[in-house]
Amino acid sequence: MSTIPRRALLGGAAGAVTLGLAGCGAGRRADVLASAGTLTSRHCPGRTVHWQLVKPKGVQRPPLVVVLHGKGGDASHAFRILHLDDHVAATGLALVSVDGGDDYWHARRSGMDPGAMVVDDLLPLARKAIDYEGRIAFLGWSMGGYGSLLLASELGPERVFAVVAESAALWTTPGASSPGAFDDREDFLAHDVFAPRRLAVLRRIPVRMDCGRSDPFVSGNRAFARALPTARLTVDDGGHTAAYWRDHAAAQLRWVAAQPR
Repeated sequence: MSTIPRRALLGGAAGAVTLGLAGCGAGRRADVLASAGTLTSRHCPGRTVHWQLVKPKGVQRPPLVVVLHGKGGDASHAFRILHLDDHVAATGLALVSVDGGDDYWHARRSGMDPGAMVVDDLLPLARKAIDYEGRIAFLGWSMGGYGSLLLASELGPERVFAVVAESAALWTTPGASSPGAFDDREDFLAHDVFAPRRLAVLRRIPVRMDCGRSDPFVSGNRAFARALPTARLTVDDGGHTAAYWRDHAAAQLRWVAAQPR
């Protein structure tokens, strides 16, 4: 069974202890509360997993958005680079991010399974920290955009009320995927968000997608929107960059906040 150090629980406990996130952006505003800590998980053997959480001041049981970073990222990127905390007070949403490594948010042959860590370890921690309201939402970019769709397709509408997948790392065939994204063809097929059974689940969840015209994943995002016509896809100017993701954050979080919970 995974264990969560006492320091981690205290760090996020409903404002009981607020840890400043120096150098990573979160908590720069006076209208939010920021906390951070670590967890250990049987799904990430040998790793100390860092998490960061931001919530609006004065909001009881805010809706929770789980933020999944892209390849090469970590828990701090949501706030240090994308400044998602700038939109917490206006939307009334709480955001939690976590280190997922580069394992594409699913079970790997190595024994790593960051997706299961999110479900089995991060969500219970967040529940203790802020007692968030009802179902959750996902927001992710690149590898995290794919991971957001994947985890939502596993948890279903009973637990997920919205998904934002931006510049999602999506491929229509195993041979087209980036090196390291999957262990082999069978691994790709087991975690393919184009699979009919996953699409059937995602049709029951509001999905927003944003992708730049110059993004290398734009064809995969368009293909997914055709496979999932209930998804709202916007293709506009931009590439696979932090500037693109940062510029779309306010509209995306407002959209999440507007979804029925």
